[in-house]
Amino acid sequence: MRSHLEKPHLNMTRLCDMQAGSTASLVKIGGEASFRRRLMELGLLPGTALRVVRRVQVGNLLEVEVRGCHLSLRFADSQELFVRAL
Repeated sequence: MRSHLEKPHLNMTRLCDMQAGSTASLVKIGGEASFRRRLMELGLLPGTALRVVRRVQVGNLLEVEVRGCHLSLRFADSQELFVRAL
């Protein structure tokens, strides 16, 4: 059982809060099971390094690079991804 004093995800932030050009390691995916499964199918697994390429105002998207591939995520979806800056 975990103590209320433990903080396993210290220094964790939401992907949507990262600046363009920054790199991070994925720590946790929140949201519904189907959403988590879809992102994992796209290669977004805990421990995976990613880079925020840019924010696209039209459509409110966040473009990220994961394993050499560029993915566009809705801003609302990026709020469910928790990362640790590298």
